[in-house]
This record gives sequence, C-alpha cells and structure tokens, in this order.
Amino acid sequence: MIEVIGAGLAGCEAAYALAKAGAEVALVEMKPKKMTPAHTSAALCELVCSNSLKSDDVYGNACGLLKEEMRILGSIAMEAAEHSRVPAGGALAVDREKFSAYVTQKIRACKNITVTEREQTALPASGIIATGPLTSDALSSAIDEKFGGGLHFYDASAPIVSADSIDYDKTFTGDRYGRGTGDYINCPLNKAEYEAFVAELINAEKTTLHSFEKKEIFEGCMPLEVMAARGKDTLRFGTLKPVGLEWNGTRPYAVLQLRKENAAGTAYGLVGCQTNLKFGEQRRVFSMIPALAKAEYLRYGVMHRNTYLSSPDILNADFSVKENPALFFAGQITGVEGYVESAASGLLAGLNMWRRANGKNTLVPSDRTVLGALAHYVATPNRDYQPMNANFGILAEGFAEVRDKKLKKKFLAERALEEIRAFRAQLAEEKE
Repeated sequence: MIEVIGAGLAGCEAAYALAKAGAEVALVEMKPKKMTPAHTSAALCELVCSNSLKSDDVYGNACGLLKEEMRILGSIAMEAAEHSRVPAGGALAVDREKFSAYVTQKIRACKNITVTEREQTALPASGIIATGPLTSDALSSAIDEKFGGGLHFYDASAPIVSADSIDYDKTFTGDRYGRGTGDYINCPLNKAEYEAFVAELINAEKTTLHSFEKKEIFEGCMPLEVMAARGKDTLRFGTLKPVGLEWNGTRPYAVLQLRKENAAGTAYGLVGCQTNLKFGEQRRVFSMIPALAKAEYLRYGVMHRNTYLSSPDILNADFSVKENPALFFAGQITGVEGYVESAASGLLAGLNMWRRANGKNTLVPSDRTVLGALAHYVATPNRDYQPMNANFGILAEGFAEVRDKKLKKKFLAERALEEIRAFRAQLAEEKE
C-alpha cells in the first residue's frame, strides 16, 4: 500500500496515476475533520483561488502546452477540466464545484484507492507528500525538523460577485482582439474613474498579516493594491489594461474584466484582482467601478501564506527526496506555482513512485518538455529559488535561428509534444 498525503490537485493526480498503474493507494486527507483557512469544501481537489487553469493555447502558451502534455499522460485533472469547462475565451476555466465533484467521484469509485480522513502529523518513511502550500502545523514542523525549514510567500485570491448584481448597462462583452466567443464581461472606466479607484485602492485599509514582509509576495500572486502602489498607470498596463478591447467604437481608458465562476453563470470573478483589503474596504473600493456599484459579494478576496521547500537542496528531478528516494513531494510545496503545474508534478511523482516501488529506475521527461523543464528547475541548484510557473523560458533552447517569437513557440511546442509522446511510450514499454 502506497500512501499519498493530501488530496488536492497534486495528491489526487498522484493517487490516480498510481492506481491506474495497479498500485494499492491510501489517500490521506484531513478535510473535513480539519480545514485550512483557505478551504471551504469537503470535496477532494478543491480549487481555492481562481477558477481559471490559464491559457489553453497549446502552441502559443507554455501552460497550454503543459496541459496538452498532461492529457497525453492521462491526467485526471485535465479530464475533470474538460467535464466542467465554462466559457472563458482562450483560457480553460472551470465550474469549481463540478471540477471537484468529478475528481472526488473518480477517486472514491476507484477500487485501488482508499480515502482516509485524518491529519498526518509525522513525516512518513515512504510515499508522496502533496499537502500543498497550507500544510498543517504539525506536519510542517516535522518537515522543518527534517529538512531545515522551508521558504514562504503570500498568495492572494480575487473577489467573486453575484451575476444579477452587476450593472450590465455599464459593461460590454468581448474578448481581447475579438478572440474567443465573447465570454468576458468588461467594466470600462474613464480617466477620472480610474484615477479615483487607484487612489482609494492604495489608501484602503488592509488585513494585517503575521510576520508580513513585502519581499515575500510572489510576483504571480501580487495583490492589486500592491501593484497599484508601484505607479498610477501600473494597472492600466497590467490587470486593467484596455488593449484589444473596444466599447462604442473606442478603446476605454481602463477595463476590469469579469469571468464566469460556474457553468450556470450566476457568479463572476474579478479577473486579476487578488487583494488583501479588509472585506468592507473591498466592497467600498470596488463599488467605485461603475458596473459594480451595487455588486453583491459571494466571496471576498483573501490572502494567505504559502509554504514551499528549498527544493534544489532537498529533491531530485523525479520529485523524490535525495536522502530518501522512497519519499516524494509533489505540488506547490515543491515550488511549482499554479493549479496546472501542481497537478503535473503530482502526475510525475505518482508515475515515479510506482516505478520505484516496483524496482524500476525513475524517469523524467527531458527539459524540452514543460513538465520536464519544471521538474529539472525544482532540482537545479539556485541560490534565489522562487516558485515557478510554466513558461517557455525554462525549456531547453532550440531553434536559435528562428527570430519570429510566435513561430519559435510553435516549434518548441511541436518538439515538446513529440518528446512527451516518446516518454509515454517509454513508460508503457518498461511497464510490460
């Protein structure tokens, strides 16, 4: 019996990969007996922050390419995403409840997986630890004692508003540059509205965080108010950029986009508006956006501390522990950042846990794939190790003679897919 600790994206992906390979799996999850500050549901594989799995562009976006690599390798998260997809232009967004319900049903129905609801407090001798960025205090202490501590940064999520509370007379629908099927609701602001919003956003009262230091904020999860404080036009060139959008024949001064949070379209998330403002301040400041003047908040934005290992000192590229190859880590605790990246690491850890348990050498895709590049990033010495999203910059260089960025990405993607299919064939051949 192989233990997988944690039933989030990485843990469920690892458990399912192990079970499909024929292993008996004990999936240990402390919910619902004990909840973290960020979780609200007893379901497995709960999406905590955004409902977006980012771009689905296989040939132009590294996260889109990683998703295709995962599909090729039989990812349960990608199955669930397809089952629970909601319109989001070129992005892959999901209905949170349907996504989690799909994974929960598949995991609980799998004869090779036993789900045990308890808190893991000690470091196991073998198995996979996929407890995520909010690992319980007891297990965190055990990891800290064994490996000399972890690093941490602060992660933030965006507010969600009720669809019927949006003032649609002050919005327009459409995706940037006309791409997609008009899935976003756009809330335009003129110059005066934008500048007033930014001023109040910067000065609004924030929730106090224990031991908070600005240097610990991860760029990919930057609170809106922190970005706004960098300069009055920062948001207009970032989260609220109007580029590629037109309203009544002209481009607005700034635009806040809303994206569906569920298939029914009853809830919309404020895209890119992660925040650490107090709840009352969120309601006050975001009401300055004309379309949200009377918005009803189904969930306010929250901010919490995410912990991750100094993985280059601790882990191999197969996600096993250097000093104990029978023990693996997976997910955001390793320093991969994002839903898709976390699930991908769990998938690779699960495949390799099975191989190690069956006396086989572990396998890691080459760094010409996004999955392989992330795995190698986690294990490569780095004095300033930071969480890493999928991006083309971490792939092995190639096609130096190609100057066109779009064409180069296409070549890199085609090469990656060829490599990941070869990796899948190698796994299947050595399994026989």
